[in-house]
Amino acid sequence: MSVEPSAVRAPLGRRARTTVAAVIVLAAVVPALLVRELVEVRFGDGPVADVSFLVVPVVMTAWLAPYASYRRRDALLWLVGPGALIFAVIAWRVALAPYRDWRPRPDEVPHMRWLSDPERAGMWYVAKADPNAGQTAR
Repeated sequence: MSVEPSAVRAPLGRRARTTVAAVIVLAAVVPALLVRELVEVRFGDGPVADVSFLVVPVVMTAWLAPYASYRRRDALLWLVGPGALIFAVIAWRVALAPYRDWRPRPDEVPHMRWLSDPERAGMWYVAKADPNAGQTAR
């Protein structure tokens, strides 16, 4: 039995969504700064301290990426530069969950439902996967 989207909370407004996204970004940046400081105290200011800053954001990006229609390997973009931008987009998208205002990837479509009610028109809703969906009758 699936849950109707109307029974779930309404999507967040822009101000609330921005606040949630900012909290997600801060939840990655603050521990990253602390890890960098701890490594800098132990090993000194150098490349090890600089790379240690990336550990927490890379892990959080890899963890949250599938919820925002990104791949886990996109977390590696932190190593070449645009990782912060990608993480900001991921945080913005995750803040709207379980609704989506972007087109899902083709492999995600079976778990989504297009909403057509006037209040949520143009949004996708992530429905729970049916455990018997892939089984055939014998």
